[in-house]
Amino acid sequence: MAIGALSVSASAVLLKLAAATPATATAARCLIALPVVVILAIPEWQHRGGLPRRGLLSAIVCGVLFAGDMLLWTQAIPEVGAGLSTVIVNAQVAIVPVLSWLADRERISRRFLLTLPALLVGVLLAGGVLEQGLSGSDPTRGTVHAVGAAVCYSGFLFLLRRGGQAGRPMQTYGVVLATSGIVAVAVGPWWHGLDIWPGWRALAWLTLVAITGQLFGWLLVAFCSGRLPSTVSSALLLLTPVGAVALGAVALGERPSPLQLAGCALVLLAGYLGSTQIAMPANASQDVDAPDRSAVRAVRPPSGAQR
Repeated sequence: MAIGALSVSASAVLLKLAAATPATATAARCLIALPVVVILAIPEWQHRGGLPRRGLLSAIVCGVLFAGDMLLWTQAIPEVGAGLSTVIVNAQVAIVPVLSWLADRERISRRFLLTLPALLVGVLLAGGVLEQGLSGSDPTRGTVHAVGAAVCYSGFLFLLRRGGQAGRPMQTYGVVLATSGIVAVAVGPWWHGLDIWPGWRALAWLTLVAITGQLFGWLLVAFCSGRLPSTVSSALLLLTPVGAVALGAVALGERPSPLQLAGCALVLLAGYLGSTQIAMPANASQDVDAPDRSAVRAVRPPSGAQR
């Protein structure tokens, strides 16, 4: 699982090296990974049948939200940095439980509520909102985009948990990827552009993103997360944002300020403490999930790695 989390952590650095527009990167990641997922979904379809209508509709909506997550997060990477953007999206640990409480009255522990102020302060510090002259083209705007990505991904996870796709993770993931790719192609001409052919160099980096994030890393995390205690899974998944910060420093020369590093530590600590205390439904680990950048995804259904 640690290998999977570290594989996913490379996504932000690879996306920055690709230097593609958000829509181009999102469409490429989804469409490159889709054929492999379709092949893996065939035995599942033969054994369990296709998705029910409710599951199909839910997967399509999840795909729209997942596209929003990837588009916004990809835009945040050059603005606030590959490493820091990956940390800031951990704001989702505060959003998913709130959505579950509002819609399902799922209990939220007192310990989780106590971590929220630290999480919010950590996001502000990591985003450099209180500082000037930091690396990144626009840290404040990048923070807004990263938080927006966290909101989209939170909605994605919430719907995924209650959407009726249990037992058909690969089919659901395939629908999510196909929908996300279509949304990216549709949005691209209106938001930062869409390159039908980004060039061999960009395509090579985007292919690596699809392999390490959408396929290899996702499958490892999805396979292992349900077989480990939630505290162990949460701790191991912290390797994703930590690895992203380290890779950003080594490969891209990103140098977060001391306040930004302190903010990262707060976000990660709050995410770990909160994610190991959230009450989860008995069947939460049976749906489809996405291993992405966050510790809160320790026990989730497989569905799309982002980052």
